Amino acid sequence: MKNINFKQDVLPHLLAIAVFLLLVVVYFEPAVLGGKQLKQSDAVQWSGGAQEINAYRDKTGKEALWTNSMFAGMPAYTISIVYSGELLEHIEKAMRVGLPYPTSIIFVSMLCFYTMMLAFGVRPYMAIIGAIAFTFFSFTIVSIEAGHNSKLRAMSFAPLVLAGIALAFRGKNLWGFVLAALGVALQVRAGHYQITYYLGFIVLFWGISELIISVKEGKIKSFAISTALLLVAAGLGIATNAARLWTLQEYTPLSMRGKTELTVKDDNKPKDGGLDRKYVFDWSNSKMETFTLLIPSFYGGSSGESYDKNSAVARALQQNGISKEQFPQAPYYWGDQPFTSGPVYAGAIICFLFVLGLLIVDKRYRYWLAAATLLSLILTWGRNFESFNYFLFDHFPAYNKFRAVTMAIFIAQLCLPLMALLTLKTWLESPFSEKLQKQLFIAVGVTGGLALIFALVPSIAGNFSSANDEQIRSQAPWLVQAIMEDRESMLRGDAFRSLVFILLSGGVLWLLLKKKLQPVWGIVAIGVLVVFDIWVVDKRYVNKDNFERKEQYASTFEPTPADQVILKDQSLHYRVSNLQNPFTETRTSYFHHSLGGYSPAKIRRYQDLIENNLQREIGTVIGALQQQNMTYEAINNVLKEQKVLAMLNTKYFLAGTDANAVISNPYAMGTAWFVSGTKAVGSPDEEIAALNQQFEPAVTAIFDKNKFTLKNNSFDTTGAHIRLVAATPNHLEYESDNAHNGLAVFSEIYYGAGWKASIDGAPAEHLRVNYILRGMEVPAGKHKIIFDFVPESYTKGNTISLIASLAVILLMVGGVAMGLRSATVKPKE
Repeated sequence: MKNINFKQDVLPHLLAIAVFLLLVVVYFEPAVLGGKQLKQSDAVQWSGGAQEINAYRDKTGKEALWTNSMFAGMPAYTISIVYSGELLEHIEKAMRVGLPYPTSIIFVSMLCFYTMMLAFGVRPYMAIIGAIAFTFFSFTIVSIEAGHNSKLRAMSFAPLVLAGIALAFRGKNLWGFVLAALGVALQVRAGHYQITYYLGFIVLFWGISELIISVKEGKIKSFAISTALLLVAAGLGIATNAARLWTLQEYTPLSMRGKTELTVKDDNKPKDGGLDRKYVFDWSNSKMETFTLLIPSFYGGSSGESYDKNSAVARALQQNGISKEQFPQAPYYWGDQPFTSGPVYAGAIICFLFVLGLLIVDKRYRYWLAAATLLSLILTWGRNFESFNYFLFDHFPAYNKFRAVTMAIFIAQLCLPLMALLTLKTWLESPFSEKLQKQLFIAVGVTGGLALIFALVPSIAGNFSSANDEQIRSQAPWLVQAIMEDRESMLRGDAFRSLVFILLSGGVLWLLLKKKLQPVWGIVAIGVLVVFDIWVVDKRYVNKDNFERKEQYASTFEPTPADQVILKDQSLHYRVSNLQNPFTETRTSYFHHSLGGYSPAKIRRYQDLIENNLQREIGTVIGALQQQNMTYEAINNVLKEQKVLAMLNTKYFLAGTDANAVISNPYAMGTAWFVSGTKAVGSPDEEIAALNQQFEPAVTAIFDKNKFTLKNNSFDTTGAHIRLVAATPNHLEYESDNAHNGLAVFSEIYYGAGWKASIDGAPAEHLRVNYILRGMEVPAGKHKIIFDFVPESYTKGNTISLIASLAVILLMVGGVAMGLRSATVKPKE
C-alpha cells in the first residue's frame, strides 16, 4: 500500500469537518454548549403522541407496535418504531459525531452535500461553500424551528444518493454503488417519503439527460452498466428498510392515504384514495413568492416576526399606548399560505451564480438542473397553477398521498447550490475571454437588475396586504396600515441588500477572470460572502429566543389538576376526549388513552368516524356545556344520547385544566360487552349511517354482511359478562363467562393486518362491527380471550433489513479497504 499525502488527501477534509462543526457550534450554541434545546412545536406534538410507545420501550426493551394513546388505537409505524434489523442506524449516529439532536442533522447535511460536491469533481474548499449554502438555505432553518426533523434527515441524506450517481456516471462504479446504496438506505430510513419522492424527480431528470448524452456520444453501453448497478444499489438500500416499508405498505391503504370505502361526493376527495385536494394545496406559493429565493422579505417574512423599535409598527403601537409585551410580534407575511415560519431564501449570491451557470456550465449538468429547478417552483405554486398541479394530483402516481406542496422547494434547494458551485468551478478553470466577461455582466444584470427594480419600485410586488389582515383591520385599522408600511420597507431594504451581495460577488468573479485575484482568495471571499448573506437572514428566524432550558420543555408535560383527577382512576383501560381541539393536539395522549391526537396518517375508517359521527357528538357535548345553568342531570341526559362516544369507552371529557373541568361519562360502555342482536348491512355507507339510526351499542352490533359472516344473529346474554384483565400496547387479555353462545364487542379498533385472536389458546376469528370496533363469537362457558399484535410485516421485514444492512456495511468496508490499497500520492516537492 502506498503512502497517502496528508496535505492533499486528508487535510482538506479535516478542515471541512472542522468548519462544519464550528458553524453548528456557533449557530446552535445554546443547544451545543448551553444546555438548552430548540423549541419545536411539531416535536412537542410528537412527544405527546409517542409517550406510551417510548415508555413501553424503556420499561420492557420491546417495541409497542400498536398505541392506544391516539385515535382510540392505531399502528405505531408512523409515530415511533425501532426496527432491530436496521443496522445502519449506528452509521447515522456516528455521522452525528456526538452533537445533540436535532442540531446534529445540520452537521450531517453539510457532510453529505460536501461528499456530493467532491463526487462532481469540485475542489474541497469550494465544496465547503456548497455544503453551507445547501444546509443554511432558510427552508432548513425554519423547518428545524418547526420540528420537522424527519423531513430534515431525509433532506440531509439526499445528496449522498446523488454522490453515488455522480461517481457511477463518471465511471467509478464501485464507489458509486456503495454511496448510492448507503445514501438510499439512510434517506429512506429517515421516513419522510415526500422528500424521497421529490428526490426521485431530480434523479429522473438527470437520468434522462445522461441517456441523451450517452446516445449522442455512443456510450450507451457504459450508461446501461452504470444504471444497472445503480438500480441494484437502490434496491439494496431499500431492502435495508424492508420492515419499515413493508409495515407502511400494509398500513397505507388502511390509512388516510388510502382509498375511502365510503361513497365520495366531495370533488376535493380523490376517488381512488389519497388526501383531500384542499388539504394538499392549502400551502401553495403565489408565483411572485418565488422571488423570496432572491429577496428574503419579498413577502414580508414570517407570520409572527419581531419588529424593530424604529419600525412603523413600533411607532403606531407607542402612539396608541400599547406596549411590545402586549403585541410582541407582527404578522409580516402577506403571501398566499395560511401562515409560515419564514421565507425560502437561497441567498442572493447563489441565485446570481445559478443564473451565470445557465450560461457557462457544461450542458451535461446545465439543462437538467435548470429543468428540475423550474419544476420545483411550479410544484410549489400549487393551486396558483392548477392546470398543471391538479393534473398531477389527479393522475401522477402517489402524488395525492402528500400534502403541503411548498415542500417541493427542496428540489430547488438542492439544485441551486449544486449549479452555483459548478459555476464557480467552471469559472476558475476557464481562461479570460470577452464572451465570459459578457456572460458575467448578463448574470449580474439579470439578478442585480431585478433586485434594483424591486428596491426602487417595491409596489410591483403587490399592495402589501393579506387576507389574514382582516381580523386586525376590524379592530385596529391603524395597525394594519403600519404593518403594510413595514412590509414595503422590508422588501425595499432586502432588495438593496441582495443587490449589494450580487455586486460584491460579481466583482470577485471579475477580479478572478482578470487574474487580479488569486483563486484561493477568490474562493475565500465568495465563501465569506455566502455565509454572511445566508447566516444573517437565518438568524431572523432561529436565534437565541428559539431555545429553552430542558426543564422548561419538560414542564410542557406536567399533569394539570384535571389530568391528576383522571389519573386517579386505576381502571385498566378507558378513553379521554379533550374538548379543546381534540384532533389536533397530543398533550392528552401523553397522559391518557385519547380519543383524539394528531396524525396526518390516522386510520381511514377512524377519520370517517370523525367526519360522520364524532365531530357532531363532541360538538353536542360542547354545546350543552356552554349553556347557562346546565345541571349535571341535564348534561348526563345529553351524554346518554352520544352512542359512538359511549361505544368508544369515552369515560372522561376534558373541558379545561382545572380539577372541576373533568366531566365523567356514566354511559361509557367499558372495555367489552355482550350484545343480544345484530344488524346486517350491505355497504360501508350503510354501516356508518346505521350508527346514527337509533343505534344502541349495548344491544346491537352492526356488521357488513358482504365482508363478514356470523353463525347466529341473536344471542341470549342473560348473566353473561366479559372483562379486561391485562393490557399492554401489543397484548389484550379478557375473561368471559356466558351461559350461552354469545357475540362479544370489544371497544378496540379493528385492524386485520396484524391483530391475532385466540380463545383458550386456540386461534379464533374476529370481525369488524360498528364500523370500527372488533367483535367475536364466543362459545358458552368460561374462557380466556387474547388479542396479540404480531404483524409478519414487522418480524419478517426485520430479517430482510438485517441481511441487507450487513451487505451494505460489508460493501463499505470492502470499498474503503480497496481505496486505501489503491491510494496514490504525488511526489513530494
